[in-house]
Amino acid sequence: MIKRFNRLNLQRRISCIYLIANLLVLLVNVLLLVGMNRMSREMEMVYRDNFHLNELEQSLNNVQDHMTTYLNVKTTDALTNYYKSEQSFRTLIEPLNQSISDVSFYRMERNIRNMSQQYLNVVSLTIDAKRGRNVEKYRKYYEQATKLNEYIHNYILSLNNERFKINSDNYLALSRTFRIFELASLGLICLVILGNVCIIIRLVGKMIMPITKLSAWANEVSSGNLDIQPLHVSGEDEIAILTNAFRKMVVSIRAYIDQLTTTMASEQALKEKELKMEAHLKDAQLKYLQAQINPHFLFNTLNAGSGLAMMEGADKTVQYLQQVSEFYRYNVKKGDNMVTIADEIVQVDTYLYILNVRFSGEIHFEKKIDPHLLQTPIPSMILQPIVENCVHHGIREMMGQGKIFLKVYQLEADKACISIRDNGKGMSEKTIARVLDGSYRKEQLPSGSNGVGLDNVIARLRLFTQSQEPLSILSSGEGMGTEFIIYLPTLTQKDD
Repeated sequence: MIKRFNRLNLQRRISCIYLIANLLVLLVNVLLLVGMNRMSREMEMVYRDNFHLNELEQSLNNVQDHMTTYLNVKTTDALTNYYKSEQSFRTLIEPLNQSISDVSFYRMERNIRNMSQQYLNVVSLTIDAKRGRNVEKYRKYYEQATKLNEYIHNYILSLNNERFKINSDNYLALSRTFRIFELASLGLICLVILGNVCIIIRLVGKMIMPITKLSAWANEVSSGNLDIQPLHVSGEDEIAILTNAFRKMVVSIRAYIDQLTTTMASEQALKEKELKMEAHLKDAQLKYLQAQINPHFLFNTLNAGSGLAMMEGADKTVQYLQQVSEFYRYNVKKGDNMVTIADEIVQVDTYLYILNVRFSGEIHFEKKIDPHLLQTPIPSMILQPIVENCVHHGIREMMGQGKIFLKVYQLEADKACISIRDNGKGMSEKTIARVLDGSYRKEQLPSGSNGVGLDNVIARLRLFTQSQEPLSILSSGEGMGTEFIIYLPTLTQKDD
């Protein structure tokens, strides 16, 4: 139970403490109230017999008075009042004891009951004699009724006195008991309240103690003392979570400062070396690009030129060979790694011309170019490898239905976009992810490729644009075509 209580958050723990304390006070009050009500009822019952005897005596007087009134006036109202008082008196004597008993109270009640019944019979005879105008009889009965009335009064008075004496003693005893109960109740309530206060102070203090420790620990850390002993708090409430988070933060700050010190010590020594390596990086990438020229592609291209020379006249052959020469001359340029979009588009035109000669014009090429962006700088050999990828992996097997669309447009005031789209097989999301993270290596390239992989293109674009997302690839899925979008800065030209 204690472990479950400690796992509760602060709000629920405080609510539980408040609820339990108030329920305990409420329970004690209810018990005391029930006890007090019970004793009050007992005190009220003490004089119940005296009340009943007084009512009986008053009802006896009413019967005697109404009988006398009727004898004097002999009216219907007087007779009606007599019958009502008689019925009321019979009702009151009905609960009196009628069995033989050794207890004096019960014997007196039995005598009162018997005399009252005899009295009512004599009164009834008196009323009947009066109604029959028998003056001698009703006077005789009246005298008997009056004597019985006096006897009954005396018995009621004696019984009432005895009852009152005993009931008074009982009332005094109950009063003393009631006062003792009041004092005990007051003491119990004070004890419960004091206990609740002690419990609340202890539990709340136990909950607040971690906050106090955390405050002192935070003051030490804020003064720069990160070597202070870590504070550990058990539990799963907000205080424990806050303490553990603060401890982890201090550990992380301490580790970060150590790491920063180590890094700053080595960073100065490596800075000059890194500058030199950065200067050689683009040159190495250019040499790597030049080294990737595939001999198979050159062989197949020249073989196609020879076949064309045999089938056609020399003019077309010369034009074809000139295009091939321009294509490779562009590839092997030295010291000119930075070109313009216009240069790259010319290279794409040359490349597609060569392929259409080889494959009998099966590749359809469309362009939509903003002329204001043609002089935008771009690294060399960027567009042709992308177009090559569209040909070999997108539209190569479409039997003359393949199309490539190239579009150059302004995206923002300082950004130009180059879109290369085909209507080929498309790419899955998995393939797109592999291309962008560099895992789709050149072993995926078919024979006849110039050997420049998309990972090389993406890496050089990232270096040129200083952005981790210089290229996006869009495809709705297999058979839906693929679009490559390149994002280039237009305001400032980046040097190699």
